[in-house]
Amino acid sequence: MGDAPARLGVGMVGYSFMGAAHSQAWRTAPRFFDLPLRPSMTALAGRNRDNVTVAADKLGWDSVETDWRTLLTRDDVDLIDICTPGDTHAEIAIAALDAGKHVLCEKPLANSVAEAEEMVAAAERAAARGVLSMVGFTYRRVPAIQLARQLVADGRIGTVRHVRAQYLQDWLSDASAPLSWRMDKDKAGSGALGDIGAHIIDLTQFITGESVTGVSGMLETFVSERPVATEFAGLAGKGGDEVGPVTVDDAACFLARMSGGGVGVFEATRFAQGRKNAIRIEINGSRGSVAFDFEDMNVLHFFDAEEPAATAGFRRIVVTEADHAYIASWWPPGHALGYEHAFTHQVVDLVGAVAAGEQPAPSFADGLAVQKVLDAVERSAEKGAWLDV
Repeated sequence: MGDAPARLGVGMVGYSFMGAAHSQAWRTAPRFFDLPLRPSMTALAGRNRDNVTVAADKLGWDSVETDWRTLLTRDDVDLIDICTPGDTHAEIAIAALDAGKHVLCEKPLANSVAEAEEMVAAAERAAARGVLSMVGFTYRRVPAIQLARQLVADGRIGTVRHVRAQYLQDWLSDASAPLSWRMDKDKAGSGALGDIGAHIIDLTQFITGESVTGVSGMLETFVSERPVATEFAGLAGKGGDEVGPVTVDDAACFLARMSGGGVGVFEATRFAQGRKNAIRIEINGSRGSVAFDFEDMNVLHFFDAEEPAATAGFRRIVVTEADHAYIASWWPPGHALGYEHAFTHQVVDLVGAVAAGEQPAPSFADGLAVQKVLDAVERSAEKGAWLDV
C-alpha cells in the first residue's frame, strides 16, 4: 500500500443553507473520489457558541470557533470556506489569503465591483506565494452543463446567436414570508439579481466561452415590506407583528449582447409560482442548439441543424454515462444525481487544483466578471439606459 494523501485542513465560516451543502461535499468527496489530498473538516466558525456547536456536531466538524479570525491563526487549517452573507466576503477572503490560507468563497463574489476588485488583487498577491482561491459557482459542475460546454467548444452548435437564461424560484411569492438577510441590500448587495441571476450569468459565460458586453436592465420589488423574522433557519422563518422594508429587487430582467455577436435575454425571480429551482438555459447557434433545465438536471437537449430535415429534432441526452464528467465515481448509468453532487464536484476540483498548485476555476477574476455584469444591470435599471459592461 502507498502512503496516505497529505491532510488538507478546512475551516468553514457559516453553517446555514450553504454551510450544510458545503459540509456534505467535504464529507462525501473523499469517500467517492480518489483525491490527492485528504480533506479534514477541522473547524466551523459562527458567532453563537451554542448554535455553532450544535451545527458542528450535526454536520461533522471537529471543533468550533466563535470568531472566524481565529481560524487564520490555526496551523491545522489550510483552507477557509466562506458560506456567509455577501457583506462579509471581502473582509474574510482578503484576510485569509493574506494569512496564507487557500479560499473557497460562495457566490456572488462580493456586494460591489470595488470589493470584488480588492478580492482579485488579494488573490493575485496570494497566488504569487502559491495560495489559491476559487468562487463557488457550483452549477458549472452539473454533468449536463459540462456536456453543453463541450458541445459548444467543439463547434457542434456553430456561432452563438441567441441565449435565453432564466432562474425561477417562488419562495418569496407569499407576501407574509418573513424578512431575512437576503432581502437586506446592506447584507446581500442585491436580491434576485445577485442571489440567483449571478448563476445564469456565470453559466452563460461558462458554456459559451464568451462574455456579456452590454446590458439593458429592469428591476422590480413587488413586496416592499415584510414581517421581521423572530426565528431564522435556511430560507424559512417565523414572522411577528413588526414589519421591515425590503431593500432589494424581487425580480430582475435584462437584455444582453455577447462578445461573439449574439444576443441574450435573462430573467431572475423569486416570485415565479410553482417554480422551485428552475434554471433554464437555451443557446441557439448557426449549426444547432443546446437546452437545459435544472429541474430535470440529468438531461441535456441537443439539436443538430445539419441532420436531415425528415428526422431532425431535439435529442434528449441522459447525462449519466461513465464518459460524462464526474459520473464514473458515482452510480451505474441511468441512476440520477442531485443538487448536492455539484458541491462534491466542486470539492474534487478544488482539492485537485490545490494539490497541483494550479489556479482553480472559477477564479476570483471570473467572479469579478460576473460582478461587473450585475453592476451594469443595476445601473442600467436606475438610468433606464443601455450600458456597456
